[in-house]
Amino acid sequence: MSRMKQYQDLLRSILENGREHLDRTGVGTISHFGYQTRFDLREGFPIVTTKKIPFRWVAEELFWFLSGDTNESNLRARGVDIWKEWADVEHTGRFGRVEGDLGPIYGYLWRSFGGNYPARDGVDQIARLVETIEKSPNSRRLIVTGWDPRVSDEVDLPPCHTLWQMKVEGERVLHCQLYQRSADAFLGVPFNISSYALLTHMIAHVCRLEVGEFIYTLGDYHIYKNHLAQVEELLAREPLPLPRIEIRDEEKRLRGMTGLLSMRYENLNLIGYASHGKIAAPVAV
Repeated sequence: MSRMKQYQDLLRSILENGREHLDRTGVGTISHFGYQTRFDLREGFPIVTTKKIPFRWVAEELFWFLSGDTNESNLRARGVDIWKEWADVEHTGRFGRVEGDLGPIYGYLWRSFGGNYPARDGVDQIARLVETIEKSPNSRRLIVTGWDPRVSDEVDLPPCHTLWQMKVEGERVLHCQLYQRSADAFLGVPFNISSYALLTHMIAHVCRLEVGEFIYTLGDYHIYKNHLAQVEELLAREPLPLPRIEIRDEEKRLRGMTGLLSMRYENLNLIGYASHGKIAAPVAV
């Protein structure tokens, strides 16, 4: 059975090639620049097994992004609080927003790029992507960007995963490549890998395609200095076999853009996920 060793290789790459860097948070990092790894989604669902990853949180955050919502309280209502550090009034008030209003982050940029926030009057990149896959699968323009320099300074945490491109191979197989400008290797990267793998599965399903590869390209990928002990603990663990994922859609109603937005956690079935125990680490804000 396939085992995900790519994540440990990524961590070792930082330890072997990285250098100490100051950073925005003041915590300090061991950082390296430029890395790429690949995951064949046909061999299993790429979720880290050397520590416990809360898959439901990964899925709920992705559904939240796809909905276009940027209010943290709506995500927290689903039991997911991974954005809470940036949602208090201390952080949102810097931009004249109320508590919970994160501003033009992922959801808005994906669903209303170039709009006048909070009005949803920009380009719906997700709808455009799905439509193009269905009507022109050979297109080399299957791109969603999360980086808008006009608003990147108007939020406390501008998008880290900044651009992703899809490719339909042979009109049946869907690949996805992500470029991530900044990657917290211990806390963020495991979420990012599983999130984009799930996104690829979801879009493939609603467009009647099979999944192919997820290619993960990183800019500044780093380990925070207060995560080094946790990284060493994780690297001492042996990866376990990967699970597989099924999308429950017996009546085949989840199709096109409507189907993508209708998908919920109850439609997902992660089969055979086993992992080592959780390793706690502080978030650098």
